[in-house]
Amino acid sequence: MSTDMQFASFSVDPAPDVPKSQAKLAASALRFGSLFTFAAVLLIFSLTAPYFLTIGNIGNVVGQSAISGVLAIGLTVVLIAGGSNVVTGGIDLSLAANMGLSAAVYASLIQLGYGDPVAIVAAISTGLLIGAVNAAAVVLAGIVPLLATLAVMNVVAGLELVLTQNTVVPASTDLLTAISTTGGFGVPVLAYILIGIATLATAIVQYTPLGLRLYAIGEFPDAAQAAGLPLKRLLAGAFIASGLCGGLAGILSVSYLSGSTTGSGEMLLPVVVTALLGSVFSRRLVPTITGTLVSALFVGFLVNGFQLLNLPSTLVSGVQGLLILIVVSATTLLRKREF
Repeated sequence: MSTDMQFASFSVDPAPDVPKSQAKLAASALRFGSLFTFAAVLLIFSLTAPYFLTIGNIGNVVGQSAISGVLAIGLTVVLIAGGSNVVTGGIDLSLAANMGLSAAVYASLIQLGYGDPVAIVAAISTGLLIGAVNAAAVVLAGIVPLLATLAVMNVVAGLELVLTQNTVVPASTDLLTAISTTGGFGVPVLAYILIGIATLATAIVQYTPLGLRLYAIGEFPDAAQAAGLPLKRLLAGAFIASGLCGGLAGILSVSYLSGSTTGSGEMLLPVVVTALLGSVFSRRLVPTITGTLVSALFVGFLVNGFQLLNLPSTLVSGVQGLLILIVVSATTLLRKREF
């Protein structure tokens, strides 16, 4: 069955023409307004913050966005498969804690004398295991993802504290050094890794039948079930893919910070902001990997501009929380008008 035929089988009856056209107009306004805001932020910071638009600073922003960007890609997959309603749909609040425990496992094994291959396998396996626990809690136990992943987040954060004794675990290897260095054109290797992972995820999620099925079960679960799609398996796979991103981000974190550090939970808000904000950069106000990548860069430039202007970090958190409120409110209202 072709991709177009598959997509047609999941269509729903359109809403009346007038409300739908108004919703499309509002959606376009929100999308282009977001792009205009992104451009305005770049312009304002380029005029007020020194060295903001230099090649070196842009490369650093992309590199610094790599960890949160990889985590946001994992969260985006869950949003696609579970539905973008953060209360009843797909959400994975354990991602930041997943990264912290995976990083702790990696750094601890390096400290014990194991090489990078063993540490990499252990870190990725840790992430996959956490993803599998989330999948079991949501798919098998039937717990709402918001509550299930919140519970897993607390358990995983506790395991990290037990493993590290709430201390920094330093780690240094040739591989970690290579990841943390600067590559071609003066751009950090972490930036290339982010772009590579985003490209691979985009190819799978947005251009394959598997990706179409993930969108189908997220947007039209009843139609997808009637068409015979394995909803539970696909949703479980999305959580496991999210766990994989947590493990990968843990490795990148160890490289960037030269070890495992405490406070990984602080990454949760930027990751949620990035994933939710990514939907406004898509044509249909649905989560996409490309939208998440643009959103990661937007958040990265926003934080970088505040830092260059010596603005307090608490202001950054306030702006991120405001972005979540605006995006969730706007997309919810537009979807109600459209359907």
